[in-house]
Amino acid sequence: MYRIERYVVGMCCVLVALGLVLSLLPGCGGNGGGPESSPPESYVFVTKWGERGSGDGEFVLPFDIAVDSAGYVYVVDTNNHRIQKFTPDGGFVTKWGSSGTWDGEFQGPSGIAVDSMGDVYVADTLNHRIQKFTSNGGFENKWGRFGTGDGEFNAPSGVAIDSRGHVYVADTLNYRIQKFTSDGGFVTKWGRSGSGDGEFEHPYRIAVDSRDHVYVADTNNYRIQKFTSDGGFITKWGSQDSEDGEFKSPHGVAVDSRDNVYVADTANHRIQKFTSTGEFVTKWGELGIGDGKLQDPFGVAVDSRDNVYVADTTNHRIQKFELAR
Repeated sequence: MYRIERYVVGMCCVLVALGLVLSLLPGCGGNGGGPESSPPESYVFVTKWGERGSGDGEFVLPFDIAVDSAGYVYVVDTNNHRIQKFTPDGGFVTKWGSSGTWDGEFQGPSGIAVDSMGDVYVADTLNHRIQKFTSNGGFENKWGRFGTGDGEFNAPSGVAIDSRGHVYVADTLNYRIQKFTSDGGFVTKWGRSGSGDGEFEHPYRIAVDSRDHVYVADTNNYRIQKFTSDGGFITKWGSQDSEDGEFKSPHGVAVDSRDNVYVADTANHRIQKFTSTGEFVTKWGELGIGDGKLQDPFGVAVDSRDNVYVADTTNHRIQKFELAR
């Protein structure tokens, strides 16, 4: 069919050259063609906040970001070893954490997620554990230690919550995903080092859609993998490069209310948007420091109105975008 269409288009061009009346040939010009395709989606800059520093609203390498059901924004301020909470437009609300190994302290935290009750889960990466807090930073629970057994971690970098409150952890240097109850009870695991389906090379972030499908940013395999809630492989997309649907070190992944998938394509300094099956939708961002430009974005999150928040990591700031109307 594709060759036939190319042949017809080619014949149209010949007819033009001969000066024939194209209106007699449906589909070859004038008003005889089919409906025009819709223009591609585009996202526009809304606001930004943050700069390098250790004060309120300042960051040193913000690695991840999450949004709760009320629209509050939580940022993993990685090299300040803390979490900061903001209003949707960047107004500072509160913070918690410091460098250490005690409850409520962190060592290089990298990932964050919020459940339907507003509880906050943090991947406390270099302490090899998950910590759970109230929405204002009150310590609730923790689990994990360094190791390779069930419920043990090696540099966990991502965390996500499904509709039933299960917690999924990207156990990065164990090259696997682990699933837990909301209080840390081990449920299941999947993955190993490799490039085959269901294998990983540094799985860094994780997201869950409305049907509890699990999306993993398989960073060093330059792809996204999609699974059932118990680890059954569904599909994958991506390869290494800079064209649409290709990645260079994808780190962040998020899902919106329609199950579209957003990827922080870190070394390409951009965000890419896909359908839930991996079909490319749109992209935005380029290397720079101006509004809408990015430098090594590691995290992405979407609120209930489908506004997109980006952890613009080496610009030490957060940027907010919305779909152009």
